[in-house]
Amino acid sequence: MDPYAGLDAFDFVQQAPSPGLAAFVDHFWVVTWTELAEPYEQRILSHPTVNLNIAPGHRRIAGVIRGGFSYTMRGSGRVLGVRFRPGGFRTFLGGPVSELTGRFAEISDMYGAAGTALCEAVLAEPSAAAAIARVEAFLLDQAPREDPLAEEAAALVALAEAEAPMVRVEQLAARSGRSTRSLQRLFRDYVGIGPKWVIRRFRLYEAAERVYEGLDLATLAAELGYTDQAHLTRDFTAAVGMTPAAYARRRS
Repeated sequence: MDPYAGLDAFDFVQQAPSPGLAAFVDHFWVVTWTELAEPYEQRILSHPTVNLNIAPGHRRIAGVIRGGFSYTMRGSGRVLGVRFRPGGFRTFLGGPVSELTGRFAEISDMYGAAGTALCEAVLAEPSAAAAIARVEAFLLDQAPREDPLAEEAAALVALAEAEAPMVRVEQLAARSGRSTRSLQRLFRDYVGIGPKWVIRRFRLYEAAERVYEGLDLATLAAELGYTDQAHLTRDFTAAVGMTPAAYARRRS
């Protein structure tokens, strides 16, 4: 949240994966900060994706987090992350992605000594590019296999994001050619969370942008499929941590 507010506190860069990982990884990302005079807290509203994060304070794999969460930067540091495509982490997990939903798993617990060695190597590597290369090599060593169902899940998540008028699971099910129950099973298995949450989360992203632009809340609630303005306000506040009006004032 507030994506531009932290630009004086940290640098953020992304890097596309190598061709061998393109079916599984959306991008690598690196956040760095140097000699902060005061701690800086960045609030994050998660996407329907799994992330692998390596930093001095944590070495973990984050499942889909239903609410928002925060990360506090102090002094100097770096976080290296891997954002997997929706469905892309299932081959690395070997089971339903819903097993990770709402929690953080330690890399060393999931991958043993090899995971511990990876984290130590990344933390000791001064070059972000070289650190990314180490993570790429580690992921390729897991011999990930492409899965048509993972590709289908990724395509449906992209459709839910792109189609702003889409506000109900039944709409996505109709576009997918699946029943609502079949779609829900696919999402739980490969994305980690149900299609209703995914659709609603993308509409909340849109709400955050359009509230900032000054759109009337009642009009926005109707366009995004909410029963009324109060319903939108409750969902927005629960995810973002403040009301739409407070968010608009903060961003301005």
